Formats: sequence, structure tokens, C-alpha cells
Amino acid sequence: MRRRGSDFRRGGRRKISNVVWWLLCGLVVILFIFILSKAGHIEPRPSIPKRRYRHEKFAEGMNMTEEMLSPTSVARQVNDQIALAKAFVVIAKESKNLQFAWDLSAQIRNSQLLLSTAATRRHPLTVLESEPTIRDMAVLLYQAQQLHYDSATMIMRLKATLQSLEEKTSSLSEKSAKYGQIAAEEVPKSLYCLGVRLTTEWFQNSDLQRKLQERSHVASKLTDNALYHFCVFSDNIIATSVVVNSTALNSKSPEKVVFHLVTNEINYAAMKAWFSINMDNLRGVTVDVQKFEDFSWLNASYVPVLKQLQDSETQSYYFSGHKDDGRTPIKFRNPKYLSMLNHLRFYIPQVFPALKKVVFLDDDVIVRKDLSALFSIDLNRNVNGAVETCMETFHRYHKYLNYSHPLIRSHFDPDACGWAFGMNVFDLVEWRKRNVTGIYHYWQEKNVDRTLWKLGTLPPGLLTFYGLTEALEASWHILGLGYTTVDARVIDKGAVLHFNGNLKPWLKIGLEQYKPLWERYVDYTHPFMQQCNFH
Repeated sequence: MRRRGSDFRRGGRRKISNVVWWLLCGLVVILFIFILSKAGHIEPRPSIPKRRYRHEKFAEGMNMTEEMLSPTSVARQVNDQIALAKAFVVIAKESKNLQFAWDLSAQIRNSQLLLSTAATRRHPLTVLESEPTIRDMAVLLYQAQQLHYDSATMIMRLKATLQSLEEKTSSLSEKSAKYGQIAAEEVPKSLYCLGVRLTTEWFQNSDLQRKLQERSHVASKLTDNALYHFCVFSDNIIATSVVVNSTALNSKSPEKVVFHLVTNEINYAAMKAWFSINMDNLRGVTVDVQKFEDFSWLNASYVPVLKQLQDSETQSYYFSGHKDDGRTPIKFRNPKYLSMLNHLRFYIPQVFPALKKVVFLDDDVIVRKDLSALFSIDLNRNVNGAVETCMETFHRYHKYLNYSHPLIRSHFDPDACGWAFGMNVFDLVEWRKRNVTGIYHYWQEKNVDRTLWKLGTLPPGLLTFYGLTEALEASWHILGLGYTTVDARVIDKGAVLHFNGNLKPWLKIGLEQYKPLWERYVDYTHPFMQQCNFH
């Protein structure tokens, strides 16, 4: 059988298959396009109804913040002119050019009004409407530059103003400290009146002197080491009476308490009169009054402080300050720091030669608990029992002493813990054995030129009792009631509360929240107190 040529084999089937192939390709392309179009189309969510606000029309208006931030904004140019003009107003006033300052202020108001109008109408400022205002302000700013109110001048003026303010602040601080110190040192009229009344009473009333002489049993108590001996060195009658009264009222065995009071010649009669009159109110406490002028050993050849008082330079420093040109603060030139009543604490063994242990109290303290336990504390062969005050860095040695001086630097640890005078237990046996008064003399003589320390009796005390101090429980002596706020819980636990600082409770400037603690031991009903207007 004859076979067909290759060109004529199954031609119809091939044509059909080609058509199917192209149809399938077309369907795929159409499907792909459809899928892409679906993927690119996101169905919108149903919108949440927008809350209508009362002032919605302002929200639809011009955004002034965007307007101000735009570098081509007319409003921004106006605002920049206002800021510069305000600075020039200050300088113009300082330069006493009040007319120019007024012109600038008026133009500032015009520019602010322009900005306010634009914000209210919700349309940006146009160049046409703002040109007059910008031009008028530019003229004034140019005039300011002609008057040398440029940036460099502004900076110099501001620096000068700052320096002037700093000087005024420093001057006011110095005046405040000076007046505060004067107020703290003043003798209230009522206290002066009481001294005069008591002195007059002592010399006119022979019964008071006889009453004092009849107490023959007192002499034996003054040297009895089985009793509790306290000493106070003061010329303040009321303050001293508060110390004695508070101790008597809070003592478990007041008949065993002996107070040794030392004052000066001026207040000697008044002090004796007061305690003679009020002896019956002290619950059996023994009180003895002396004056330091009777101590024959207290003379310039033995006591460095008295020797320094004879020096003309020292007198000028403490009593006039002329050679100092006012550089040293007034508190450092307070003559009370040369008072023997202040420095007598370093001579306690000489004042009371028969005693073995004594508790020293300042006249600005009150006693709120029985202190008899102090006399049984073991000081571990130390001389001074005191409450340490180094909870803060301020009360360490380097805050009181001049550590740039080689003598201080080579002998004392700058981080050694400080302590406080005001309530101290002194072992007088160890004191005499260690010659502590001699140590005090050494350092006092080294400080004639005031290069080791400047202020008070605490710095020489820190030097004198260095390595000879036993730390006591903090609740025995609470400080700060004369200058700061003290935690009420700490006060409640305190045995002795100390009004150290300038704000003494008997002064008008005393801290009001602490005055009642002190005043509860003052008898305001006493006739002399009423006559002298104590209240």
C-alpha cells in the first residue's frame, strides 16, 4: 500500500492542539491579571462617625504651628522680628533710652495684632498685608543696630547684668548674715531688766544673803563624788535656770544632783539672787554660784586667751575688723569667742579640783530625761564622753580645721569624726593624768594668727580631745533645735535637747515650733518675770 508523505500526516489533529494551547495560555494570562487587580484593591473599612466639636471650625482652619515652622512663612518672619525687638527693649531700658523702648513696644503690639488676626481668620498672612508692619519693624531694628544694640552688645550687657545681680545677691546675703548675727547676740530688754531687778534685790534684801549663808550642808555636797555633779558656765540667768529646772524636774534622785554655776562679775549677784529666791522649787537640787574673776590662777601668764586679749592686733580683729577690710565674715569676729565663760570648759579640773567626774552642759539646752546613768558610763580611759556628729561629711575634722596648714595635716585625720560640745561627760582623773589643759594651751598658742581655725571653741576642742573621746549613744544629746528642723521621733527619744545655732528660744528669732519645749521650764508667773515683760 502506498504511504502518505510526511507533510500530509495528521494535519487536522495538530491544528486542534495548537488552538487549545493558545486558549489555555490566554485563560492563564486573564486569570493572572484578575488576581493582580484583586490584590491591589483594598476594601475600605466602614468609617467611624466623626464627633462634632463645638469649635470644629478652628480645627479646619490654618495650622499656625506649621505656618511658623515654614521657612517661607511671612508669619515666621514677623515672629522673629518680635523676639529680637523684645531683647532690644530690655537693652534700651537699661540704656535709659525710654522713648526708643516705647516705640519698640508699640511696634511689637502691632506685629502681635497682625499675627492674632491671621490666626483668627484661619488664613495665612500675605506679603501684601504684612509688608507695612514688617517694614516698620525693620526700620526700628535697624535703628537699634545703629545704637549698637547688636548681638555682641547684648551679650556684654547681659553678662554685666548677671554680674551686677550676683554682687547684689552677695551683698544682701552678707547683710542678712550680719543682721542675723546681731539679732542673735542682742540681749533682750526683758533679760537685761531681770538682771538689774535681781541685782538690786540682792543688795537690798539681806534675807536672801542670810538664807544662802545658812545652807551649811551645801559645802560638803560640792565635793562629794558620790553625787551627780553638773557644771554650767553662763551669764544668761533665764537660760541657766531652764537648764537647772529641767534637770531637777526629770531627775529620779534630785537630792543627789549638784549644779556648779560659773558666771561673771556683772551677773554674779543676780544669779545668786535668782537661785536663792527659787531654791524651794528645785526639788532638793543643790546649786552653787561662782564668778570666774575669783579664780586667782586665771591670768594672762597662764591662759593663752587672756594673753591674746592684750594683743592690739587681736583686739582690732575681734572688736573693729578694720585691718581685715571686712573680708572675714562677722561671725568669725564675734568677741564672745574670746570670752572666758566660753573657754572655761578647758579648765574644769582647775575650777573643781576635788571632783572626779562631771557632766558639762551648755546654757542653751534642756534636759528631758534622768541623766544619772551618764555617771556610770565607762569611758575606757578616755577623758571626754560625747555624741559624735559625723553622720554627714559636714561634721568631720576637715570642715573645722585648716588642712592646708602642715601642722594640722601632719597630726590629724581629715575624715576623723567630729563631736559636739553641749553635753559632755568628763573624767577629771584622766584629764589631770593626760594634762589635757596643757594640750589645749599648745594648740591655742599655735593659733595666735588664726591660721589653724577661725571660729569658736569646738575646733580647739577637737584638737585637744583627739584620741581621748568616747562616743556616746546619740539619744543622749540631740542637736540642731536652734537652726534647723529635727525629726519629732528623734526629739522624743532625746535626753538632752540642744538649741545650738543663732535661733535661741529666748529670742524673737527663735524657731517657733521648738519654743514650747523650752518655755515649759520657764515660770512666767514669777513677779520679777512679769515686771520685766517676759511672755
